[in-house]
Amino acid sequence: MELAQVRLLVSDFGACYRFYADVLGLKPQSGAESGPYEKFSPPGGSAGIALQDRAMMAQVLGEVGELATGHRSLVVLRVDDLDAYCAQVVERGGVLVHGPAPFTERMRVAHLKDPEGNLVELQEWLLLRG
Repeated sequence: MELAQVRLLVSDFGACYRFYADVLGLKPQSGAESGPYEKFSPPGGSAGIALQDRAMMAQVLGEVGELATGHRSLVVLRVDDLDAYCAQVVERGGVLVHGPAPFTERMRVAHLKDPEGNLVELQEWLLLRG
């Protein structure tokens, strides 16, 4: 068994596509900007984040058509230089809601939200610095 992806159900596919591709800088698999599905991958590793049109899944399952409320997911991305990556994200239109700041003695974090309100945590592991 292998974790292939975490899939987020979204209502505004185009806005979320642009966030993950343009703001976070993740690589889209096929370039399907209008959906109903797209997988995004970081430069390293094989797992990824995928977007799935919420209305399409509602048709398939008959129960997920309503908008999510509150924080229902947290996507975590590890980066080597949190300050530099956060500066790039802000330059590309992202809005940090927290940090960069210490989280524990082992890591620093920053948080932002995608257009659907899903939380994205950016982590820098301090122990990897040596």
